[in-house]
Amino acid sequence: MLDKLLFGRYLQGDSFIHKLDPRTKLSITFLFILVIFLANNWITYGILTLFTFSVLLLSKIPMKFFINSMKPLIWVISFTVLLQIFFTTGGTVYFQWGIFTVTEFGIINGIFIFLRFMLIIFISTLLTLTTPPLSLTDAIEALLNPLKKIHVPVHQLALMLSIALRFVPTLMDEAQKIMNAQRSRGVDFGEGNIFQQMRAIIPILVPLFVSSFNRAEELAIAMEARGYQGGEGRTKFRILTWHKRDGLAFAVFALMTVLLVITKS
Repeated sequence: MLDKLLFGRYLQGDSFIHKLDPRTKLSITFLFILVIFLANNWITYGILTLFTFSVLLLSKIPMKFFINSMKPLIWVISFTVLLQIFFTTGGTVYFQWGIFTVTEFGIINGIFIFLRFMLIIFISTLLTLTTPPLSLTDAIEALLNPLKKIHVPVHQLALMLSIALRFVPTLMDEAQKIMNAQRSRGVDFGEGNIFQQMRAIIPILVPLFVSSFNRAEELAIAMEARGYQGGEGRTKFRILTWHKRDGLAFAVFALMTVLLVITKS
């Protein structure tokens, strides 16, 4: 379970990707998710795949972490791909039965949708694995800072996200402990049909929610005891600094985007 749920986890390292400014990584990740929708043929998806796997190699993180990040979403991905395969028409018809038709365009669209899911998940996972949660929230606050002019509570939003990211791994560890305790009492989470398996989850959710509310109350009391009054007038311990490597990263991403625009049909 812990290997599959990687959201909020950070793997310490000294790679080129780890050393990038978190604002750079967050911006490129967001732009990548937008740019990926420009791809519409084999060449453009090849460029995106080459860019993604090159970045993964630069991070020096084992590939198993990225493969594991896809496992929780494998059913959603499979369902979406099958919809594309069975209900997209065009080209040579390979199989037809009732409302289900497998065509040349359907298979191609199914492959493209799978690649799109895979690349987005890999890049998003790379962001969280190479960026400490607190640095990530600092980057979000810095990028949203112009919204303060229209009275958007940027600091409060960043604080909530920071707390959420910080406690995701903690909640996962807590869930694992509860599951182990339930297994020692004879509960098998893998047997029965899907409804029986969902019912077996209830003994995990109840103590997990109770533990979460207790942690939230303890955190609120601790912040109040330390005189927390919001972001006004506060200084920062972690100062975000722009380096030449950040400019290089943006230049490479811009080059990839230009190639996508040129090669898209």
